[in-house]
Amino acid sequence: MARHSSADKRKARSPDKPKEKRRKKPSKYWDIPPPGFEHISPYQYKAMQAAGQIPATLFATPGTVPVPIVGSTLTRQARRLYVGNIPFGCSEEEMMEFFNSQMHACGFAQAPGNPVLASQINLDKNFAFLEFRSIDETTSAMAFDGIAFKGQSLKIRRPHDYQPMPGMSEIPQITVPGVISTVVADSPHKIFIGGLPNYLNEDQVKELLMSFGQLRAFNLVKDSATGLSKGYAFCEYADVNITDQAIAGLNGMQLGDKKLIVQRASVGAKSGPLAQPGAALAAPVQIQVPGLQVVSTGLGQPTEVLCLMNMVTAQELSDDEEYDDILKDIEEECSKYGVVRSIEIPRPIPGVEIPGVGKVFVEFSTIPECQRAQQALTGRKFSDRVVVTSFLDPDKYHRRQFQ
Repeated sequence: MARHSSADKRKARSPDKPKEKRRKKPSKYWDIPPPGFEHISPYQYKAMQAAGQIPATLFATPGTVPVPIVGSTLTRQARRLYVGNIPFGCSEEEMMEFFNSQMHACGFAQAPGNPVLASQINLDKNFAFLEFRSIDETTSAMAFDGIAFKGQSLKIRRPHDYQPMPGMSEIPQITVPGVISTVVADSPHKIFIGGLPNYLNEDQVKELLMSFGQLRAFNLVKDSATGLSKGYAFCEYADVNITDQAIAGLNGMQLGDKKLIVQRASVGAKSGPLAQPGAALAAPVQIQVPGLQVVSTGLGQPTEVLCLMNMVTAQELSDDEEYDDILKDIEEECSKYGVVRSIEIPRPIPGVEIPGVGKVFVEFSTIPECQRAQQALTGRKFSDRVVVTSFLDPDKYHRRQFQ
């Protein structure tokens, strides 16, 4: 494991090599999600699989639960769903095919055949209505709220004329892994995120929040007239145990010219030290990044050494050309904020446990330079991953204590 400075050890590049050469694109054959999980990234799927969030019975053969009479006019209101934010140009056949495939893939179909009987699209107002064959299957389909379809996050609701059927559940009992609901229910674990730059869209804010773990629900509040962000959002994590960790890691984070205000949406919702204002900032926290191990205990005191996480994988670092491209890109970007003394990117060695693989360490000339880089790089995307940062003790850096 060699140490690289900003001035040495550059791999020679052929004169005719295009300057716009960048890291290789992700493999087209590895880490492809199974049918029904195209709406989540391979990293999210692997992290959820490792955490046991994808049950073994997810693709079980549909059961034999009796299905109510198809087309019953008495149950029609309870068998319809409103679908908003549909992709432009989507046809009724495509909508039916998508939801029928999702219902079968997730084991929500209660009998052979397709659960969705009909689709009606209003192109002018960009919404659709789906009619299902049974009430139970309709309720199960509510779990698809927030699912991605042709690049759009669908909003699934009950119609305005919906009247609950006596003895029937109104809330889906099953969640779909990777699908983030657009409705954040009031609970002790609901989080408020304020101070968001107005130019950030839903996907960018979600990427930042998902640096800490998988989301159960997310809603970026927008102006009804303009459709622009109002600068605040609400969310809830699938694992409620990381709620405090995410609050501590995000509260006070610098994004552009603003600082985030992150706290529980319900004041006093939880007893204990973290329920007190400001306590989350002082409490030690461990940042969790999907697909990686626990990587940090908060930002810590500012130093000259910046640790960048959730940027690189062992597979990328194993390729010499890709490693060289990554090293060059990081050095060029970090040099915008100060003098880079050295960069350390631990690389994997077969059969040898190398500390710090998956992290990037950048040593700056001064602490203010390192702080500028930390504020600018936190939350940025690198190879479609949201960067997480912390400071490292210089003595540990020079002793190669990267764990």
